[in-house]
Amino acid sequence: MIEQDEHPPVIGDWYKNALGQSFEIVAIDETEGTIEVQFYDGELAEFEMETWEMLDLTPIAPPEDWSAPYDEVEKEDLGYSDAIRRPEDWSGPLDDLDKLER
Repeated sequence: MIEQDEHPPVIGDWYKNALGQSFEIVAIDETEGTIEVQFYDGELAEFEMETWEMLDLTPIAPPEDWSAPYDEVEKEDLGYSDAIRRPEDWSGPLDDLDKLER
């Protein structure tokens, strides 16, 4: 079990609970005192801050296929490209932005 004070909730962090379920923190509402998470299977849940502090959680790296909860996401929508970039075709990460502005 981790001490929650050592790992305060941060949007985008992944954890595994005592039941072995993996989830990502997707929202924190400090006004309401809640933390919203999305489990790997897509289910959403909300925890009160007090409850969060009592959970038995283990920080984990994001899964390789982080898009699993989003069944409807197409590969094209993830921003991946099958095109091979060669040095003569690409001089920097901002090249694509410059092309969009033209």
